[in-house]
Amino acid sequence: MNKWLLGARPRTLSAAIAPVVIASALAGSEFNWFRAALALKVAVWLQIGVNYANDYSDGVKGTDENRIGPTRLVASGLASASAVKNAAFISFAIASVAGVWLSLLTSPLLILVGMLAIAAAWGYTGGKNPYGYSGLGEISVFTFFGLVATMGTYYVQTGTITMLSFIVAIPMGALACAILAINNIRDRAQDELVGKKTLAVRLGDLKARRVFVTLLVLAHGAAIATLIPAAMLTLLMTPMSYSISKLVLSGVSGKDLIPVLGRTGKLQLMFAIVFALALAIQ
Repeated sequence: MNKWLLGARPRTLSAAIAPVVIASALAGSEFNWFRAALALKVAVWLQIGVNYANDYSDGVKGTDENRIGPTRLVASGLASASAVKNAAFISFAIASVAGVWLSLLTSPLLILVGMLAIAAAWGYTGGKNPYGYSGLGEISVFTFFGLVATMGTYYVQTGTITMLSFIVAIPMGALACAILAINNIRDRAQDELVGKKTLAVRLGDLKARRVFVTLLVLAHGAAIATLIPAAMLTLLMTPMSYSISKLVLSGVSGKDLIPVLGRTGKLQLMFAIVFALALAIQ
């Protein structure tokens, strides 16, 4: 696989795609394919930028030296730190162009939201006091890849923010957090050794696994809480959620958790597709 595609970590991109799919379905008759495409471009390239930024920051800090998960470019020597840093900045720039375009079509406030999103993306592992090293990563992911991505995509197509758009954003935030959570559970022992105090490190192995399961339950519960009858279709994803939860609670660890990341990403995308169908036919 091309090293830059490897560094982009395609398995995590469902976290960027799913909110746009959900919000576009909720927009209904106001769906605007061009604005939805721009929102998708912002989300995907922001996610790619986050992945490169984390690769760079963790690499130069030395926290990836004994990494169990997917290969990182800097730590493995596949690419120089400066090249990966540039890749992150280029990705953020592409997302910014699409974001500015959307702001010109809707509201200048989107530029501020975009700036905050990029700052959060870089600050997760970058800088002197990265908040991802303090156990705050899940809060940021829920906010930007759940609430902001979903409600923002809905806003640029409809010009409004509704309570329903907030509720449907919750499953997307919960499932995006679940992707991060499984990463942190997998790397918990190594992160603890290097002083990276992720939520998994702070909570301990068993509690972190229970939080992961809680996030999946929250996703299903929030979908039902929309009170849209067709949202019951999301229960079709219950067997998949149960299977993943059972595996995580079984205590499987290390490299054996790598496939769980892919399955969790697939769950989010499939959940989004089914949920989007429910919203479209309401």
